[in-house]
Parts: sequence; structure tokens; C-alpha cells
Amino acid sequence: MVLSKTSSESDDSVHSTFGSRYVRTALPRFRMPENSIPKEAAYQIINDELMLDGNPRLNLASFVTTWMEPECDKLMMAAINKNYVDMDEYPVTTELQNRCVNMIAHLFNAPLGESETAVGVGTVGSSEAIMLAGLAFKRRWQNKRKAEGKPYDKPNIVTGANVQVCWEKFARYFEVELKEVKLRDGYYVMDPEKAVELVDENTICVAAILGSTLNGEFEDVRLLNDLLAKKNKQTGWDTPIHVDAASGGFIAPFLYPDLEWDFRLPLVKSINVSGHKYGLVYAGIGWVIWRSKEDLPEELIFHINYLGADQPTFTLNFSKGSSQVIAQYYQLIRLGFEGYKNIMENCQENAMVLKRGLENTGKFDIISKDNGVPLVAFSLKDRSRHDEFEVSDYLRRFGWIVPAYTMPPDAQHITVLRVVIREDFSRTLAERLVLDVVKVLRELDALPSKLLTPAGINGTKENGTAIKKHMLETQRSVADAWKKFVMAKKTNGVC
Repeated sequence: MVLSKTSSESDDSVHSTFGSRYVRTALPRFRMPENSIPKEAAYQIINDELMLDGNPRLNLASFVTTWMEPECDKLMMAAINKNYVDMDEYPVTTELQNRCVNMIAHLFNAPLGESETAVGVGTVGSSEAIMLAGLAFKRRWQNKRKAEGKPYDKPNIVTGANVQVCWEKFARYFEVELKEVKLRDGYYVMDPEKAVELVDENTICVAAILGSTLNGEFEDVRLLNDLLAKKNKQTGWDTPIHVDAASGGFIAPFLYPDLEWDFRLPLVKSINVSGHKYGLVYAGIGWVIWRSKEDLPEELIFHINYLGADQPTFTLNFSKGSSQVIAQYYQLIRLGFEGYKNIMENCQENAMVLKRGLENTGKFDIISKDNGVPLVAFSLKDRSRHDEFEVSDYLRRFGWIVPAYTMPPDAQHITVLRVVIREDFSRTLAERLVLDVVKVLRELDALPSKLLTPAGINGTKENGTAIKKHMLETQRSVADAWKKFVMAKKTNGVC
């Protein structure tokens, strides 16, 4: 028999993916395509575009975990189709979450009896955790004001200007005034004394940050507690404290066990922490823990039974995956206290290696503190020719994603570069980054300055007085211009 035809001209199964018609024409970007395409082609097309993303492990802008052990990856993939909210169908997953809540509560020194269960919940990152904690404070304050026959329509929260944007979201979404303590040169966290001065009868809580996003510094929660306790005694108020330990909650217990910032302080009523940061879990899992049942108003808890059994729930969302909860439990039992301590010590040591390397260049001032979140925040000593935004932009050429940003009011004239040291940032990478920073500085020094010398500077006199352009204004204008440029490119950000 003579074969007159070996395959149909329309049969793409005999072609390689790149030889098929599906990669020869562009797919519609904003409308669903009319026809289906083979799974191999769909995979290849998407995978090719994703190659243009940055390497997550070289994204030094982010606090979020970018590496986990393969065994944990397998557990997460096996649970990827489990909807956590269906507690009756997945009781073991629910139990694992409860175990995590209790482990974290004990880590934060919650005043629990031998058989007492901790009060807390897993959330979608610290943003949801902060929303829930804020709602609890607002409702408790409102209930008390109603009982006293006083107005309850103008609640406020006192924070530092260095808080993460989720606090601003909470204030706007749930109609709470945000009273911010301004920063100042050399002091980039909330001043406890100034914070307590802002407290009034409408303050639902004071929010302290254990690990500022800007420079990793821990705020003095102990001093805040003492000052606030004194003011409460004088006024008869009972203003509480919430600790936003998104970054520092999984660091302080292991590196600074004697530091009092948690439930050892009586005014600390709730704490949030990001499991997907130094809890060492992929995004996004967070936790919020309350000191006691009395600190979480019962009317905020919903009870549902249409999934098979009575299930209490206190979340902003409903459905969510189970993978991150399982991954958090894996890390807690896999590493234990010893493992977490070793990892945090290693991160801190690598931060010191990077800090010393940057100092040895003679080009930078270090803004971050040695004690705090393992990160290095630094600024150029001389910004007369080039600035931090240029350094950030040039580092992208070596694959590094290092954010440059200006400080909040009233320190916005300070521009900072920040490198977050995570578990997967090795000593070798720290040394490599220093070498690449040195290369960038040499390249920039070889370029013409972006800062033009204005007329009237360099000794020109008028009426016997030297005219000097205020360097602070120059720095601000350049920083603002580069900030707009970077934001337009959507390259870097503070997270």
C-alpha cells in the first residue's frame, strides 16, 4: 500500500511547540481568545513571558520568603486544592492551624494556663491580621463608650509615620483617624513620648512597630507601655497597645530573648506577625494573636454551619488555600526553636558582612541599626553628582533588585537604599553584592553629573554675601525627580 499522506497539514502534534502556529501569532491581551490551544503551547507562551520577571532570590527589596525545602514544597502542592474554610471537611488542616496559633502565642509569652487555648487566627498576610486587630480595638472602644453614654463616632489610632501602608488602608476603609508621629533626622521610628502625647479619649490603640520597613529598627515597646500606663492612670483611660511584629516577630524571640515587647507587657493586647517573612513560608500567610478572649469581642465572630458543622470564623475573606498553613506548621516543627535561632543568627551575620563591605567603600552612611531586622539601609555620603536612585537602577543590570526610596515626613529629604537579608541570601551573595556596588559606583563616577551647577554658586558674591544654593533643596528636587522616574518604570518599591 502506498502512503499518500503521512499527516494532516492541520495536525500540530507532529510539530515542536515553537514550530506550531500557536506561537507564530500574538494572543489577544485583553479579551479571551475565541479558540482553544494545546496545553503545551499555553505553558510555553506563559513561561516565556515570565522569564522577563526578576529573579525572586535576587529581589532584595522584599521581606517575603523566596525559598523553602523541597519536602515542604511537596506538602504545599498536595494541599493546593484544599479550601481551608471547609473546616468540617478538612479537620486535620484546621487542627494544624490551631497548633500554629498556640505555638506562636507561647513564643510571644501569652499568659496562658497549662490547658488554656490561645486566641488567634491565620490570615492572608499581616495586612488582614492588622485589619482584624484594628476592628477588635475599634469595637471594644465603641462598646465602652456606648456603655458610658459618650460619643463613639471619632475613633483614632496613634502610630509613627513609618508604618506600612496597610495601616493607612485600615484607617481609610474603616473610618478611623490615623494620628502619625512625624520622623526626624537620625530618628526614623515612632518616638514613644510624642506618641503618648497624641493619645486622647478617642484613641482605640497605639500601634508600635517591631521592625520598621524603612530601616529594620525595633520601636521601644517597653517604654511606650510604661508611659502609656502612667497616662492611663492619670486620665482613667485604658488605651491599649498593638504590636505590628510583621517583620520582627519571628526574629526578636530568637536573637533578643530578653527584649520585652510582647505579652509580657500588660498593655499589649494583640500582636500580628507575617509567617511569609521571617516565619519562612511563601506568601501569603500571617497571624494575629490576642492576649485573651476578652480582647476579641464575641460579636465579631461569625458562626456558620452550611459546610457540615458549626464553624466559628473571624476573617475578612472566606475561601483561602490550605497550603501556607500546612507550610507554617512544617517550618515550626521541622526547625524548632534551635533551627529558627540558627537561621536568624546567620541572617544577622550576613547583614554585618554586607554592612562592613559597604562601609569599606567609604561612600555610604549606614542608616539601619545593628539590632533589629537583619537588613542594611544606607545612603550616599556625597550626592552632589549622583544619587541612590541611580545606584538602584544600575544594580538592576547585575540582576539585583535593591529599592531606593525617600523617608516619610518630616525626613523626606533623606533617600535610602535597602537590602533585606533573608534565609537564602548567603555569605557569598553578600560579598558579591558589595563587588557589584563598587562596580556601579565606578561606572557612575565616570559619567557626567545629572546635577547641573546653578549660576551663582562656587563663590559668586552679591552685596558681599556668598550665594549658595541650599543643598537640602537640591537633594529633595533630585530625589523627587528620580522617585517619579522609578515609580513610572514600576521597578522598585518599599514592601
